[in-house]
Amino acid sequence: MIPAPFDYVAPSTVDEAVRALSEAGEDAKVLAGGQSLLPVLRMRLAAPTTVVDLGKIAELRGVRDDGDAIVIGSMTTHYDVQRDPLIHDHAVLLAKATATVADPQVRHRGTFGGSLAHADPAGDLLAPALALDAEMVIRGMDGQRTVPAAEFFEDFFTTSLAPEEILVEVRVPKHTGWPAHYEKFNRVAQAWSMVAVAATVRAEGGTIAEARIGLTNMSSVPVRARAVEEALVGQPATADAIRAAAEHAAEGTNPTVDGNADVEYRQHLARVLTGRAIEAAVAG
Repeated sequence: MIPAPFDYVAPSTVDEAVRALSEAGEDAKVLAGGQSLLPVLRMRLAAPTTVVDLGKIAELRGVRDDGDAIVIGSMTTHYDVQRDPLIHDHAVLLAKATATVADPQVRHRGTFGGSLAHADPAGDLLAPALALDAEMVIRGMDGQRTVPAAEFFEDFFTTSLAPEEILVEVRVPKHTGWPAHYEKFNRVAQAWSMVAVAATVRAEGGTIAEARIGLTNMSSVPVRARAVEEALVGQPATADAIRAAAEHAAEGTNPTVDGNADVEYRQHLARVLTGRAIEAAVAG
């Protein structure tokens, strides 16, 4: 199917992009890697009056060290996130999760910021960003603001971004040396997660000192498994202790029902996958 007609703008700076969005109004759409937007345009599930392409804005690409955090430009591709040495040193959970996104072709075109701004609860990068206490840096006509991941995701495909705002970068606090794992359950390779678990832990002398656990597709937004984190702290990094903590994984979740699974099955998956993810993370 051919998309409905629209105006196309390809700015070279963030300020130009923000201005273009402001002038176009609420019916404009931002084009990042295009892996989510282009299919809905072709099927006419969206009919924007203007498409603002961020592909020419060099300042939105790359990963840099910023003291106690690493900063990921919103237009950095999944491929580059997956392989960046700063990510592997200070936020390896992101590399582990990114490696499961779709297939190599999508990872070469799709972008880190585009995935977060799309806010699909089955998307594989939302829960890791939440677990790592990432912050979203947003630019609009009124200037720049920073929003914690816990406040950025508001509902299905809905974020705190205003129509004229752009996600420019993501700040991720360093979790240097924290082993991590992303455990994903899907029906077929490259499919969306039915449920997935992002886990990263810090152990001292065989005891779990800190833990960060995020759940994918267990609500309309990514979920932080706080009860599991609290149950893990101070416990020995043994299979029995981990499984006991993982039994809390479904607490506070509100998974959807679809053709893949009902509520009870998704909550069962959350408990099982959480145990697997933590055990794999502890094992390094």
